[in-house]
This record gives sequence, structure tokens and C-alpha cells, in this order.
Amino acid sequence: MKLHTHEWGTGDRTAVLIHGMMSDHRTWHRVAPALVDRGYRVIGVDLRGHGRSPRGDYGAELFADDLVDTLPAGADLALGHSLGGLALSLAAERLRPRRAVYSDPAWSPVGTGQVVDPAVFLTFKDASRDMVRAFNPRWDDADIDLELATVAAWDTGTALGLSGAHLVDRTPERPVVPSLVQIAGEGFLFTEEAAKELRTRGFEVRTVPGAGHTIHRDDFEGFMAGLEGWL
Repeated sequence: MKLHTHEWGTGDRTAVLIHGMMSDHRTWHRVAPALVDRGYRVIGVDLRGHGRSPRGDYGAELFADDLVDTLPAGADLALGHSLGGLALSLAAERLRPRRAVYSDPAWSPVGTGQVVDPAVFLTFKDASRDMVRAFNPRWDDADIDLELATVAAWDTGTALGLSGAHLVDRTPERPVVPSLVQIAGEGFLFTEEAAKELRTRGFEVRTVPGAGHTIHRDDFEGFMAGLEGWL
């Protein structure tokens, strides 16, 4: 499947950005311009079932295959958040970016603080502004507006395709390219033990203290600082 893409900038280096569930390329409205300022041409995708990309069957491997069919191989930087981090890790062997960043990736229900079945996100399909703000108290009005817009464009089947029997451990055994895992200090996907295991497997791991799961929207400055040396 060819995904809808949005581009920013015309730099000599290429960065690809892959959003999380319920979102689309618009989630990067601060990150992409910051990368353009650092000399990148930035490509953001809408995963299948999100934004302006087609609908279809859903599953982790399908999300990954779409990235391979859509994005250029050998990008200087590939960055995926949550579901985007999962899809990127499954596509990394084929995409072969020079560097990969996984921002609170949705890899594994094993050894984490809390097992989260993606089916729970179906309750957000009809979320009100007050509900979005309650779950994301550090977001500004622009991000609240964007969340409401991207959720409206989101197909809930994407969550069901990763739910139930499909909820398995997909933590990579090793990084196939130099890789950073960025963990949300106030997130729910990783414990200290899980972070130690990732380091043992060869990942660099950094935590952004105080940030919730969507680090780049919860604490943009902390998110960017956490990428120092990787951009």
C-alpha cells in the first residue's frame, strides 16, 4: 500500500517520521520544522487507517510493509513514535536508515509496568475536548485541536488488528542500525528492568523525565534535548 506523505523542507539530509495510533503526519507540526532548521528534508507518513492513507486489513507486519513500499531506503534518520516505532522496527532491516529513533515504541506487553491492549483506544474515537485535555494536561490548544482532527480521521480497525491474539512481544532482539530508544518518564510501556534489557540488546536508551507517552507533544524541548547527538 502506498501511504499518503507530507514533506517539509529541501535539505541535503532526509528524515522520515512515523506517527502513533490515532494520529497522522500532523502530530509532527513542531518536530518537522525543527529538523528542517537542522538541514533535513522531512517526510511524514499517514499509516494505513490513519489520516489520508487508504484503509484495508490491519496488522503489525502490514504497517511495516507499507513503510517499505512508500519511504526511501537509506534515510539519514528514521523516527517512529509508539505504533510508528513498532512499524519502523519491523521495517528497519529493509529500509536501512543510517540512524533510527524509537520514541516510546509499542513493542511489548511483556515485562512492562502495565499490559495495554490496543482495543482500549476504541473508547477515544468519540472523545470530547475535555476528555483529550484530561488525558493530556500539558498539551496546548493547538495539539488538542489536532488530536480531535486526527482521531476523527482514524479507523478503529487499526487497534483491533493489534489486539487480543495479536498482542505479542515484538521487542527487537538487536538493533539492525544504530538505534536510540526514547522512554517517557511518566509513560506506561517501559519499566527500569525493560530499559536495562534494551541496553543489553544493544540499544541506547534515554528517558525524558516527566513526559507522558507522546513525548514530542508533552515536552517538546525535552524531546529534542533527548535526541542530542542523533540528529
